[in-house]
Amino acid sequence: MSITLTLYTRLGCHLCEMMEQQLSNLQCQLSFAVAIIDVDSDENLSLRYGGKVPVLAHGEHEICHYFFNADSVRSYLRTKLC
Repeated sequence: MSITLTLYTRLGCHLCEMMEQQLSNLQCQLSFAVAIIDVDSDENLSLRYGGKVPVLAHGEHEICHYFFNADSVRSYLRTKLC
């Protein structure tokens, strides 16, 4: 079973680019997909996540924001994939 995490980002955000790269590196170890969404493409997303990007989420659950937390991602995926 594969899970898709959502990475909320915005153009020109260096933290977003860093988190995307770190997620890519982790994907080599764990089985998950990432959907990348620009928060500025939707007013509701911009209001919800605009001040916290990057935000990594699964559905309504925020896994981490601002900075990548590999331990949190691994832990969350373990609970969802088992």
